[in-house]
Amino acid sequence: ELDNISGVDRFRISSIEPNLLSNEIIDFCLNDSKHFVPHFHIPLQSGSDELLIKMRRKYLRETYTNRVEQIKRISPDACIGVDVIVGFPGETDEAFMATYNYLNELNISYLHVFTYSERANTTANKMEDVIPMHTRKERSKMLRILSEKKKRAFYESQIGKTGIVLWESQNDNGFINGFTENYIKVKHPYDESLENNMMEVEYLSIDTDGMMFAKII
Repeated sequence: ELDNISGVDRFRISSIEPNLLSNEIIDFCLNDSKHFVPHFHIPLQSGSDELLIKMRRKYLRETYTNRVEQIKRISPDACIGVDVIVGFPGETDEAFMATYNYLNELNISYLHVFTYSERANTTANKMEDVIPMHTRKERSKMLRILSEKKKRAFYESQIGKTGIVLWESQNDNGFINGFTENYIKVKHPYDESLENNMMEVEYLSIDTDGMMFAKII
């Protein structure tokens, strides 16, 4: 129904649980849709099945792996973002490293890292094996560094390819920025006539700020 709405050029799927992201949805978005873009943001939270059960998630790691593989099988250039929580009660060093190593090997594009914080009136707040805050911060830093590596590797894999960018309405120190359908942030010398327009670009190189230089085709 969304795909049949006129006047909206792009839809992005954000924060859909892996157990709800069916193969039918993936196939539709990547093969049949006119407006859904090849960008999925899928919460994982932990690469440890034991912790996923403690978090009361309705999936295990194998489900997540299957979803990522299905997306990349159909669209190798699709962008996949991941939510991760570090420092959940009971997250041992082994459990954290299981998450780190899993994400390091997984064909994903970037991470959103959240440091666990206690909330009143929640089951987790009553759990034992609380992780010290300094440990939570160290683990968060490790995953954020991994995220930057993943993002750069994804961007590097796109150099020389093309995408459709939607330019934003802002002069950013002499450049105009925008996002392509597979969520690559690109930059180009500012030109007011580009604002709010969609056009094809070729990816040239990665700037020191982590954005992609692009040439309009």
